[in-house]
Amino acid sequence: MDNTLTSGPIGIFDSGYGGLSVFKEIQQLLPQYDYIYLGDNARVPYGTRSFETVYNYTKQCVFKLFDLGCNLVILACNTASAKALRTIQQHDLPPGKKVLGVIRPTTEIIHNFTQTNKIGILATTGTVKSESYKIEIQKFNPEIEVFQHDCPFWVPLVENNEINTEGAHYFVQKDIHELLGKCDQIDTIVLACTHYPLLLPVIEKYVPKNINIISQGPIVAKSLQEYLHRHTEIETYCSKSSQLAFYTTDDPRDFETKAKVFFGKQVDASHISV
Repeated sequence: MDNTLTSGPIGIFDSGYGGLSVFKEIQQLLPQYDYIYLGDNARVPYGTRSFETVYNYTKQCVFKLFDLGCNLVILACNTASAKALRTIQQHDLPPGKKVLGVIRPTTEIIHNFTQTNKIGILATTGTVKSESYKIEIQKFNPEIEVFQHDCPFWVPLVENNEINTEGAHYFVQKDIHELLGKCDQIDTIVLACTHYPLLLPVIEKYVPKNINIISQGPIVAKSLQEYLHRHTEIETYCSKSSQLAFYTTDDPRDFETKAKVFFGKQVDASHISV
């Protein structure tokens, strides 16, 4: 790391609220660190936007977290991880700054969950089109076959607190049926969007009991713990006083109301411009 750096919080970024489901797991496993969460709620959703737009929006938010003192930023967003992470890592990082995503931690260990080597991916349209999961899984486990299906209505259902409605049941059942229709040997489904774990009670009604359903939060948290253990030169610059801060590009009062559902407890948020 750059010797001129000072210690700062770990940054957690998402286009909306879904990243809070990952942040919740990270904070529970690693409570000693300081964290700043930034939700770009004013420009959500990212899932249907172009690669260039997602890259530009993500870069703006990442650099805002750098400005706030973060040396390490986690993209707790599959669309941003799929469409922006690699370019930012290769071309944009200032000395000593690091950015990590949520796709690699999941794809590195996915082989532990499957017996048939047939994996289903449920994700946003943007993540599916990026082929990121297929590419990363093939890199680590070329014997695994990946079947993808995009679920464009799932994020709006969660964001609008319509999790237990007839509409939620209709779309969840329909999308799971379409995914499983691609291969009758799928034994593991990855919820490849940080919003989707909120729909888990509905998802479980329509997924056969013999199929594993994988949420990313615990996997990403464990991966971060191991990363910090391996990279002491980065861990040293992560401040530790258990302080949490939440920022949104939209209305902070609205953010606070919805964030409680994802984070599991009340938060205090502030507005920020990027």
